[in-house]
Amino acid sequence: MTAPAAAPAPSARRLRTRATLLAALGEHGTLSRAEISRLTGLSRSAVSSAVTDLLDEGLVSETTSPSPAAAGRGRRAAAVTLRRAHALVLAFDFGHTHVTAAVADTTGTLLGEATAHLDVDNHPREVLDAAENLARQALDAAGHRLDEITAIAAGIPGALDTRTNVVRAPSTLSQWIGMDPAAELGRLFDRPVTVGNDAEMGARGERAYGTGRTVNDLVYVKASTGIGAGLLLDGRIYRGASGISGEIGHIQLPDTGTWCRCGNRGCLESVASIVEVRRRLVHVLAPGARPGETVDLPPLDRLAEIPAAARVIGEAGRTIGRVLADLVNCLNPAAIIIGGELGQAGAPLVHGIRESVDRYAQPAVAEAVDIRASRLGLRSELYGAIDAAIATATATTR
Repeated sequence: MTAPAAAPAPSARRLRTRATLLAALGEHGTLSRAEISRLTGLSRSAVSSAVTDLLDEGLVSETTSPSPAAAGRGRRAAAVTLRRAHALVLAFDFGHTHVTAAVADTTGTLLGEATAHLDVDNHPREVLDAAENLARQALDAAGHRLDEITAIAAGIPGALDTRTNVVRAPSTLSQWIGMDPAAELGRLFDRPVTVGNDAEMGARGERAYGTGRTVNDLVYVKASTGIGAGLLLDGRIYRGASGISGEIGHIQLPDTGTWCRCGNRGCLESVASIVEVRRRLVHVLAPGARPGETVDLPPLDRLAEIPAAARVIGEAGRTIGRVLADLVNCLNPAAIIIGGELGQAGAPLVHGIRESVDRYAQPAVAEAVDIRASRLGLRSELYGAIDAAIATATATTR
């Protein structure tokens, strides 16, 4: 009996195409064949051939889903997804007053979670110790052990220089400046840790799990104690030359003389951060309060029902929108997603931002951008860290 001829080995070009396609799916998640072609520069025929090979090998799956570009016309687009082994990842969201640890598998399913409320800005060593304890609590809740974790990622609320991995000024993390959070966490867990700015993680979270799933050009704004932007451009996170892009909180506004922590006057976050908005809300809703007196305000999502409070929030939105209008002119994004504590204010804030973008941005780019509040609420950054950890796990196990 004659043995069957061996299948010819794939060419070097075909192997490169395969690797490029797998890398794109690992970074961006689910993509249509057209999106893969646009993001990688591969021809549609090359993408089609590679997808067919990977489907045969069981390395990807392809499902039919509604295409946003064809909404209302009945056409549907096929979506290609990398088949990932169900490995485990650990993710951290460091806020200014909290730390959350979460365990997830590489399908994005959240398995366990633990949170502690801490003064993150001023006590880094205590916060890092708490992160280790929270990780163990989250692992216990998930029924897993640390040695099962394949990748770790964290988002921090400060400017992180990607050339050195250290926290840079201006930063609300005043006691963290000069520290390398990735190295510190790596020593705690005895493995490499990916660390990024929280607004960057927010953009990743919205793209992977939120309302930005079908958007390749979006700006995520975390409006909290500081105001920062995570930029997703052409389907990729944009960090800038040293990783400190998106510091829109330090764009200066005309006719504003308020001192900012960075040493300049008139920065956006000095007049429109959650701290300033709450101060004005106290003045409006509790005019008899003495300076420094603690006043309990209703949750921001309920303040929209109070006309005086809605006006304060709307004005903050118009101030933030004035800066975002310039960003819209420069970047022409498809969506701006508002998160962070101030993002919980909802419609009054979004309407204020919309008003300024329509007024100050060029009409053609203003009408092209959708402005919305995050549906993930305060969890965009956590889900972004999960997505970053999954991307690392996928890259190391492929």
